[in-house]
Amino acid sequence: MKKKKSPTADLKKRSSGILVHLSSLPCPHGIGDMGESSFRFIDFLAESGQKYWQILPVGPTNPIFGNSPYMSPSAFAGSPLLISPETLLREGLLRKQDVDPPVFPEYQVNYGLVTRWKNNILKLAWHMFKSSNDETALNNFCIQQPWVKDHALFQALRNKYAQKPWYQWQRDIRFRMPVTMAAACQELSDEINFEIFQQYLFFRQWQQLLDYANKRSISLIGDLPIYVALDSVDVWANREIFDLDQSSGKANNIAGVPPDYFSKTGQRWGNPIYRWGSRKKSVQSKLYNWWQQRLENSFSMVDILRIDHFRGFESYWAIPAKEKTAVKGTWKKGPGINFFKEMEKRLGKLNIIAEDLGEITPEVEKLRSDLGYPGMKILLFSFDGNPNNNYLPYNMKKNCVVYTGTHDNDTAVGWHLSPEVNPESRHQAKQTANRKNNDASDFHQDMIYLAHSSVANISILPMQDVLGFGNDCRMNTPGTTSGNWQWRFSDRFITDELTASLKKTTTLFGRLNKKNPEIPK
Repeated sequence: MKKKKSPTADLKKRSSGILVHLSSLPCPHGIGDMGESSFRFIDFLAESGQKYWQILPVGPTNPIFGNSPYMSPSAFAGSPLLISPETLLREGLLRKQDVDPPVFPEYQVNYGLVTRWKNNILKLAWHMFKSSNDETALNNFCIQQPWVKDHALFQALRNKYAQKPWYQWQRDIRFRMPVTMAAACQELSDEINFEIFQQYLFFRQWQQLLDYANKRSISLIGDLPIYVALDSVDVWANREIFDLDQSSGKANNIAGVPPDYFSKTGQRWGNPIYRWGSRKKSVQSKLYNWWQQRLENSFSMVDILRIDHFRGFESYWAIPAKEKTAVKGTWKKGPGINFFKEMEKRLGKLNIIAEDLGEITPEVEKLRSDLGYPGMKILLFSFDGNPNNNYLPYNMKKNCVVYTGTHDNDTAVGWHLSPEVNPESRHQAKQTANRKNNDASDFHQDMIYLAHSSVANISILPMQDVLGFGNDCRMNTPGTTSGNWQWRFSDRFITDELTASLKKTTTLFGRLNKKNPEIPK
């Protein structure tokens, strides 16, 4: 997939959309995927007058990191868990009895159960593919996606080394010695081809999903974490662009954020940081080329990218890896505006939303402003009694994206019910929405009203807030390691009444997507 030129995404046009990850969609196979559940959701977006579908990162997940989509072993690959068995059945790569699933939980993803079942049926599809297809399709895919061979070898090696991180592998393979690499490719050839096959399926199904979204005039907003995991193919195959101990492969300094109002010890993320400050031209060249390839791959899949932790491009918090907390980190200068100018020179105009939440300096605001990228405004952050709070609807500027909340926040109803929220904040929120009651049950509607009526060009609603669900349905609680990224909802919640209600509010505040055609025949 090459970087697509989409005429459908206009960040300055008044519009709205919904934030929900594919994994949360209704599906009989234990996890939302790129099959019928995604196509039905696109229909719901179109019929309710929406323009955007925002998702989380779609890369493979790692159970060691709680299956967080933000800690993937690959910045380029897609998650095999999102491959649709229904589509494989329709294409003749599976038989009907192959896709008879076990009983999965209806409202959450059981990653262990789903992973075992999906892996088994993908192996069945692989055997069927090998018996009825030549290697031309996979060879062409490898030419189109040059990163996939490294990814496939990395995954095969992880299995061989019992999921140990790459810096604990045999020394010669850890440092990619040519003779050892060639031997590993030969030894693990079938496992490697199976991994390539899974990526072939993922990107083929993704293209079908993307084409359907475009036909219904729905634009996809992707999510790009600024950092990658230390135990990833990206670091293993590109060690020189990361701040690593070149003898051990471990990080010298890692990413995070300093102590703030929310944490006295800051956040120690553990990702290796980039060598932006290197004086070696070869390092800078490789680093920029890698980012070019990453952005090109991402924009081939979506219309708009939300860049997580955008402030790291202006300056980033570098923590010595030996430190147990983020307290003793230091600020380092990022690549700044020159990086984005160079990327746009290479790739053309980039539709980017800058995640600029938290404590943001004037320098970060200037970088975002100079680039013209919209930032993010979170309504649930605005009710602190300060009339100058820039998340309040009347303080917003047009060039921003307003959210009731994100995947990291309480739901709207959950926030209103939380004992950690003081009564004054709840009262202010209700007053701002011109509501005299103090009911939590309709609080999500108050927040939808405020988001859609704001001056922000784009309004995005988490699906939990569209449905009015509480904190038992939140997607992630930062700082916790279990129970995250599992939420799912059922088809029965997508009713005609919900569609009509959402379309009514969207129309009332001038956000209606008038280009939604009827469902293609």
